[in-house]
Amino acid sequence: MYLPTPQDLRERRNALGLTQSELADRAGVSQPLIARIEGGDVDPRLSTLRHIVEALDEAAGDVVRGRDLMQETVVSVAPSDHVHDAVERMQNAGYSQLPVIADGIPVGSISESDVVHAGEDVGDSRVREVMSESFPTVSPDATLEEISSLLDHYTAVIVTEDGDTVGIITQADVAAHLS
Repeated sequence: MYLPTPQDLRERRNALGLTQSELADRAGVSQPLIARIEGGDVDPRLSTLRHIVEALDEAAGDVVRGRDLMQETVVSVAPSDHVHDAVERMQNAGYSQLPVIADGIPVGSISESDVVHAGEDVGDSRVREVMSESFPTVSPDATLEEISSLLDHYTAVIVTEDGDTVGIITQADVAAHLS
């Protein structure tokens, strides 16, 4: 993990044309703290340093957020849908999994693997009977780093705002953005 030195922070702030006060406002800290950090008089907490670096990244336009990556059209099924309808929706959309959403809230996921492992004659069963855990949720302000960390363990991330689903992000979305 790279940790910038006080001189790195000062040089980057100056290169972006920010005053200590402007950086402090963006990072949610005091201007005297920025001055003390840049002067090497104090070692900030890691969380404070992260806020400062994020503020600098934001000022440079380097921060990629969930809203930049997400697909706003979320192909999903409801827990009360039949499994055969979910399979048909996956096939028509070209996906191997779908989020299960009830009243705008993610409540689970269903995949081809879930259907196969449910056994024979599950087509008339309800999705809620074979679904798996929900994909994790993030806000539209989540950073690429936060989202990538989740995608190391999950196949998708649901973007929610005020409790409602507003988008979905998969590894393919991140790869497309990076290429």
